[in-house]
Amino acid sequence: MSRKYSPTVRRRRLSAVLRHLRHEHGKTLEEVTAALEWSRGRLAHMEGNKWTRPDLGNIRQLLDYFGVKDDATREATLELARQSRTKGWWAKFKDVFGGSSFVGFESEASVISTYQPIVIPGLLQTERYAAASARAALARPADEVDRIVEARMARQEVLHGEHPPTIWAVIDESALHRLPATEGIAQEQLRHLITQAEDPDNAITIQVLPFSAGLHPGLSGPFVLLDFPDEMDAPLVYLETRTEGLFLEEEAEVAEYRHVFDHLQVTARSQLESIRMMKKMLADL
Repeated sequence: MSRKYSPTVRRRRLSAVLRHLRHEHGKTLEEVTAALEWSRGRLAHMEGNKWTRPDLGNIRQLLDYFGVKDDATREATLELARQSRTKGWWAKFKDVFGGSSFVGFESEASVISTYQPIVIPGLLQTERYAAASARAALARPADEVDRIVEARMARQEVLHGEHPPTIWAVIDESALHRLPATEGIAQEQLRHLITQAEDPDNAITIQVLPFSAGLHPGLSGPFVLLDFPDEMDAPLVYLETRTEGLFLEEEAEVAEYRHVFDHLQVTARSQLESIRMMKKMLADL
């Protein structure tokens, strides 16, 4: 069966295809834009994935310019462009996600590796914890909190599709101790984590990084590492700040964060030990 595609991932792949096509023909950006009489930045934006809705006419012009005559190759490239022009489910939550394309990448990732030192990863949050964390972020009127929770729950649908991603979450012990003690939110969230970790049908691994680990490689902050099922889609790292998100795509940058995550996995407690720890915390509440 084919995986459900994400237009965000398709746009990134289309940019890579166009970039490869130009390099294959030994042309500079300036040479191509001059020959096609395009504005100076158009092709740079296309190759740099700085577009939102690829123009099929522009793609055909490039294929003609580079002499791509093979029907299968042309149609595959144009189909990639068509898929890039569709809207993902997250478009209806633009008020929540803003211009971030993270959920678009997340929706097609085959492996999602996340380290969270302060909060529970979004894909593993309960509704009431999601609402509490939104309010704690100085949020927000009630209707805005409701939208954030709705969007976060919609994100979790990726876990229930035909080809759910493998989730590997390393959660700092401090995030568990910060669970809201009111209205049973902490107990509910702990039960949810335990259930997710114990379900044999889930491809979800949860490891707790204990205080006893002391100083560790994750001190620079939270991050998410995304791997994709198609080798044409290079892995990337996502760093989130209060106002925006940052994607790291350079091979060396991704390798550095993968190295950090490997160390965190070794330093953290095993899944079995983490489940025992969370059950003890639940019993003590």
